[in-house]
Amino acid sequence: MRGLPLMLLLLAAACVLTAGCTGGDDAPTTLRVVPAGSLLLPMEEVEAGFEASHPGVDVQIEGHGSIQCVRQVTDLHRAIDVVVVADEALIPDMMYRPMEEGEGNYTDSYTTFATNQVVVAYTNHSLYADEISSKNWHEVLARPDVVVGISNPMLDAAGYRSLMVTTLAEDYYDNDTIYDAILGDYLNPAPEVSQDGDATVITLPEVLKAEGEKVRVRDGSIYLLSLLDAGGVDYAFEYLSVAEGHGLNYVTLPTEIDLSAAAYADDYKKAVVKLGFQRFGSIGSERIGNPIVYAATVPNTAPHPDLAHEFMDYMVAEFSEGHGEGWPSPL
Repeated sequence: MRGLPLMLLLLAAACVLTAGCTGGDDAPTTLRVVPAGSLLLPMEEVEAGFEASHPGVDVQIEGHGSIQCVRQVTDLHRAIDVVVVADEALIPDMMYRPMEEGEGNYTDSYTTFATNQVVVAYTNHSLYADEISSKNWHEVLARPDVVVGISNPMLDAAGYRSLMVTTLAEDYYDNDTIYDAILGDYLNPAPEVSQDGDATVITLPEVLKAEGEKVRVRDGSIYLLSLLDAGGVDYAFEYLSVAEGHGLNYVTLPTEIDLSAAAYADDYKKAVVKLGFQRFGSIGSERIGNPIVYAATVPNTAPHPDLAHEFMDYMVAEFSEGHGEGWPSPL
């Protein structure tokens, strides 16, 4: 009997070494992905599909405005495996630069995979919902009693694209009051508007806020959805996939101004937004109008680079299939 405790001790040691008696360390590998908020709906399906084929992986999705997605890595130094943005130019502009700690850049490559277009989203309860159309949208949004929602252009690609769309609309409709009547007159401090050749340049202040009740600003375009549902805004500049995915009414805009078509790339470049936040002074503060293209990258600081690349390849393949409503269009 005196040998029994020793035997139990040996058995316990064997269990620890083999992890067989306790079920082992079967905690899943956590893969952290930060996508643009406009991708949250389709990313739920991507997450579920990848996890189904990788039972030992827990994909954690955390949506932000596109600029904020990048800053999770470059400014906050979080352990992020995949960054997915709604403006491909943000990756080279903000991540092709040396890391503050370590060697090399934050990333050196990216993959493009989808496109989208800007629309004006609304609900049945929005003021003048029975009047608005693709022809008169700018007139309806300019009415003093109409409340318009945009995302913060300092944080989100949809935000600076809202400014670009209203600026491009001035040339398209030959009406130089559209930007001010819808947005510019209701931002404080008022962004500076200037001309650089044939381009209109909007220079944002370091801190941008809405003035009065005409315009509401939220950190990301996805956060405008609850305002629309609650009647806090009548109309919001959104991406087509977001409007369709959430069952919203929307009016499409002329292709010449909706940032959707490569054929109009030269026209889109006539709208430029300069971010006022000094943090961006040396890393691409100038956002130039371009066709909307989504892109993904695996940062060089990713904790699980091989798995992250596998996830990114899977994600790109899923988006290339064109799943329909709620998904941006494949390239």
